Amino acid sequence: MSYPDSWYVATADGIQDRPALEEDLTADVCVIGGGFTGLSAALNLAELGKSVVLLEAERIGFGASGRNGGLVGSGQRIEVMDAEKQFGVERSRQLWNFAELAKDEIRNRVEKHGIDCDLQKGQFVGVHKRSYVGWAQELSDVLTERYDYPFCNAVDREEVPDYVATRNYFEGFYDPEALTLHPLNYTLGLARAAEKAGVKVFENSRVTTYSRTDPAIVKTATGQVKASFIVLACNGYLGNLEPRSAGKIMPINNFMIATEPLGAERARELISGRFGVHDTRFVVNYYRISDDHRLLFGGGENYRPGFPKDIGKFVRPYMLKIFPQLKDVGVDYAWGGTLSVTVNRLPHLGRLEPNVYFGQGYSGHGISTANFAGKVIAEAVAGVSGRFDVFAGLPTHTFPGGTMLRYPGMVLGMLYYTLKDRL
Repeated sequence: MSYPDSWYVATADGIQDRPALEEDLTADVCVIGGGFTGLSAALNLAELGKSVVLLEAERIGFGASGRNGGLVGSGQRIEVMDAEKQFGVERSRQLWNFAELAKDEIRNRVEKHGIDCDLQKGQFVGVHKRSYVGWAQELSDVLTERYDYPFCNAVDREEVPDYVATRNYFEGFYDPEALTLHPLNYTLGLARAAEKAGVKVFENSRVTTYSRTDPAIVKTATGQVKASFIVLACNGYLGNLEPRSAGKIMPINNFMIATEPLGAERARELISGRFGVHDTRFVVNYYRISDDHRLLFGGGENYRPGFPKDIGKFVRPYMLKIFPQLKDVGVDYAWGGTLSVTVNRLPHLGRLEPNVYFGQGYSGHGISTANFAGKVIAEAVAGVSGRFDVFAGLPTHTFPGGTMLRYPGMVLGMLYYTLKDRL
């Protein structure tokens, strides 16, 4: 199985073929899934002295981990003000601090393993509704006063063009300590680091079933792994493999394009730096400039199996609404990927008896959250469960109707929020 075409694949560093599992192995832990969660869990487990086998159904970074927008935001998917209302200031601060540690994990891995993933700093949030004006200053003040994070600033409407050449935003919010990266190259770098640490990595090794026993038997079409623990790291690609957790997440498809090269000057006129940008819409637009001066733009999503026939044609109107000045610019790459969301947009981590750990439902905030989820799952498998228990204790709701009716419900809900975005 080859990677689907994308700008990330075209600029990937270190894609290599790995064998499929064609034997019976024994390990302390079997990790299912070769994206951020699985690779982070495998690497951290190996560093803790565990023997690990990782099984990927397709290729390393094949899913959302290798196809996403590359924006690494601060905090969790929900804002700190909302977290305070739900859990109180103390728990909200704890979740914020975990997110800061998640950014540190990425920085440290890049430095330690020499991962060439174009790691950059900064994130601008464009406020798309007049009624939201004031939010940026409020958030900046709250982060300074209660979260020891004095780095952000509100950007008034007149100053927005200093960051982004669009008239679509009533104000902005700038976080200089957020990050961007080339997600596929980061994922490939994690895989190499995991293998150097002793992890056995197999591609094209789709898990067909696993036993609810201790030890567990994890089976593929051509081999099996006997393991004391399983780490389930499939996220939006879980399918029917684990019905006990499938109803807590909704797989959705999101889409991106990469324009033809704009040249350094025109790219700089469009976005004044290499920082990432997204807006406050419920269906978020997100974009940034690549190191070869293209606009990488994500916009639009669907809630059914399969992608639009012409992804470039599907995404281009979203881009032109933000940047009508790009109507003469061609699109060189267009691709999609599947992520998963939870009802309340909080990550879903947990343990299934007797020995299955899982992380999923990162709701568009997966680069930092999934990497950190893998780390805390590894800690829990090794017997230190404090940070894992905090995540596992977050409320997670089943989608109404479970896996059978979640798609019709999601479509109705998204129609409502899309209408709110447009009003």
